[in-house]
Order: sequence, then structure tokens, then C-alpha cells
Amino acid sequence: MSGPILLALRLGMTLSLYFFIGWAFLFLWQNFKVENALLATRKTPPLTLTFEDVHQNEKTIDFSDPEIMLGRDPHCEVCLENETVSARHARLSYHHGQWWLEDLKSTNGTTLNGGKVETPTIVIDGDEIHCGKAFLMVRLGVGNLSQKTLTI
Repeated sequence: MSGPILLALRLGMTLSLYFFIGWAFLFLWQNFKVENALLATRKTPPLTLTFEDVHQNEKTIDFSDPEIMLGRDPHCEVCLENETVSARHARLSYHHGQWWLEDLKSTNGTTLNGGKVETPTIVIDGDEIHCGKAFLMVRLGVGNLSQKTLTI
């Protein structure tokens, strides 16, 4: 009689083990879906750059992309037609919850608020960027979202 009881206990333990493994995989899958949804809804905060174009007209562009190239190359998001600006002069990128400015080994250098940019540097609202002799003014959170009121 102990043989059938032992077999039933083994089957019960095996089913319990498979149930636990299935429950663990279901929990991990649900957690993965929640994390994926959170990452998908995370957006880059808007950034607005104001600068002068080739005709000395002030130009303002709103960006929502996480990377903005500054330079003389027409493929750059901000094309600065100035002989002191390199083809791919500098990059603004959003990561780690901050906007960062990086000089891309340009000939005439990049400055942020008068200080030379030698390593990636955090950019805040109201900062002034000089790429060679071209001047850009940075505004954070100004784009399409600036007219909405956030209620908490």
C-alpha cells in the first residue's frame, strides 16, 4: 500500500514544481510587458534652438528627437551656414534624463556659456552655444508641450 501513496506524493510534488515554474514564467512575462510599456511611453522632452540663418534672420526650431546634429553639412538637423562651423560640428543628445552637448572634434571648437566643451556637458534652459562663430540659444520644454498645463 505504501507504493501507490509514494507514487501519488511524487506526482503531487512534480505537478507542484511545474505549477511553480509556470507561475514564475507568467510573472516574469507580465513584468516584461509592464517594463516595455513604460519604456515605450518615455519620451524625449522638447528642445528649442534659436539661431541666425544665412540671411541673418532669427530662426527657431523645436525638436523632439533624442539626438540633434549641429554643423555645416546639409544633412545635420541644424545646418549652420558659417565658414567657422565644421561639417559635423557638435551633437546634442538626450540620455540619462538630461540633454548633453558634445563637440565632435571640430576645427574651431564649441563653447557652452563661454566655456570650452571638451567632454560631453549637460545643457540646461537658457544656455548659449557657440559653434565656431555661430550662436545658438537653448530652450528646454518649449515645444508643443509648453502650452499645456500639467496638473498633479
